[in-house]
Amino acid sequence: MAYQQQRGGYGQPQQGADQAYLWNIFQKVDKDRSGSITTVELQTALSNGTWTPFNPETVRLMIGMFDRDRNGTIGFNEFQSLWKYITDWQNTFRSYDRDNSGNIDRNELKTALTSFGYRLSDRLYDVLIRKFDRSGRGCINFDDFIQCCVVIQTLTASFRFYDTDHDGIITIAYEDFLKCAFALKM
Repeated sequence: MAYQQQRGGYGQPQQGADQAYLWNIFQKVDKDRSGSITTVELQTALSNGTWTPFNPETVRLMIGMFDRDRNGTIGFNEFQSLWKYITDWQNTFRSYDRDNSGNIDRNELKTALTSFGYRLSDRLYDVLIRKFDRSGRGCINFDDFIQCCVVIQTLTASFRFYDTDHDGIITIAYEDFLKCAFALKM
């Protein structure tokens, strides 16, 4: 399932038609007909536009974000939210992929994160490219872009929790630091 708008246009479809459309996709992704989608089923269904499998870590993060009942899978209602989330990310990705290469280079990443409100050093952008560039080409694919942004957002939220005086500096106990870091893995 390539996450390209398959109906054409990006307007708001009618609610009933949209639900029927998503239900059809949900049933195709739910290969074992269990009524819920596993990380394996979702990874198999997703395409990042590069003919490479969607990053399993990104899939796991997304399942974790939308698995409201914490059973390790997503049902149809959760899938609807996930679909909107991925579609929104796809639109964001396309808007920052200025050269339409199908990936985000360092300058495009800097433009995107700056527009999201992050002010990071050039050295940190180099670190982000090295961390999230699975292809080794100096750019980030769609799925890795999602993961990069989610990780930054999660770490920023954790930092802000401890930055009670909003001065950009925190003192944190080692175990609290580990909780923040491992929150991305849970």
